[in-house]
Amino acid sequence: MNTATLTETGFYSADTCNLDEFAALTARELLPAQVPLAKAIKKNIPIYDVPALTEHLENADARRTMMAEWATILKAGAGVFVLKQAQPDHDAIDAASLTYEQIIKDEKTNSGDAADHFAPAGSNDRIWNSLQKLCFAAPEVFIRYFAAPAIDAAAESWLGPNYQMTAQVNLVHPGGQAQQAHRDYHLGFQTAEVSATYPAHVHELSPLMTLQGGVAHCDVPIEGGPTKLLPFSQLYKPGYAAWRREDFRAYFEEHHVQLPLEKGDAIFFNPALFHAAGENYSTNVHRMVNLLQISSAFGRAMESVDRLGMCKKLYGPLSEIWRDGQLSAPELDAVIAASAEGYSFPTNLDTDPPSGGLAPATQAALVRKSIAKQVPEDYVIDHLDAQKARKTA
Repeated sequence: MNTATLTETGFYSADTCNLDEFAALTARELLPAQVPLAKAIKKNIPIYDVPALTEHLENADARRTMMAEWATILKAGAGVFVLKQAQPDHDAIDAASLTYEQIIKDEKTNSGDAADHFAPAGSNDRIWNSLQKLCFAAPEVFIRYFAAPAIDAAAESWLGPNYQMTAQVNLVHPGGQAQQAHRDYHLGFQTAEVSATYPAHVHELSPLMTLQGGVAHCDVPIEGGPTKLLPFSQLYKPGYAAWRREDFRAYFEEHHVQLPLEKGDAIFFNPALFHAAGENYSTNVHRMVNLLQISSAFGRAMESVDRLGMCKKLYGPLSEIWRDGQLSAPELDAVIAASAEGYSFPTNLDTDPPSGGLAPATQAALVRKSIAKQVPEDYVIDHLDAQKARKTA
């Protein structure tokens, strides 16, 4: 049975998925000519040296060329790429790690072990909404941490501008178990029964709405359990119906690959790629990765984030750091993109009408304009509150 017959009814089902088709797709080989900007290809995964791509991050035309290459990988290629030293400020990473460790301690004291999506409770430590929690606990650290133009470019390459950043820290200690192979949000977080009620074309739309990523907070050798990946597996259209089948999971376990990461490296992959966190069979690696769940402005993010509160926390220190010349323009853009709401909708068009165009001004635009003009913090906070009130009136 070929894939075309799976959509005769307009829907996918697990019992009609074909492992041979899946195997043929994932047997492909990535060629250097397909990823000319990559430094290397390892196990079918292109590796990019971010310090060597400075010109591509700073020049608009070169940046678009680079982003187009990344988007092609995610959609029609291996489905995954690694950015070496996407965040080269290791002091910022260490400061964020200390904050996250304190948050973990506090949350354990208050509520005990929390459950994970695809691993049993207690096998790791998870911080939900680590984006907002880092911002509220240590706004200066947040600014340094997310002042990463390479991460901004990776998100924009797949989702376009005005994306919605969310993040969840995963800390896996020695002995931490592996996850089961899966696909991710949106359809990957539905039961098989619910997923099957969505038409086939929605299965193809779902991966376009989010980007999965992760920033390594420590060196992660293979024994530390870096993410298990099956390159090209996102190409199998009925994959959201197939990933729970035992034969597909067995094939994944036999053919997956893993790459070691260093502190500051980032990995990005299509959410439809079959993947799973690996087993930490080391004796001394406490694997901390900040998992980035980035959503299109046109979709619904996985987590509710208090972006108004984040903007209020960040504006004072961000304005000061910008005034003192400690951030480049791309770094400032990256911080604003990671924190402020960059999309105009939904809103109340009676009280928040379009301003000089087809859409009302955004929270991100207000913050960016205020920083450029060095508007006093209390004045900006009033304007942020007024903007929120117009949208919800």
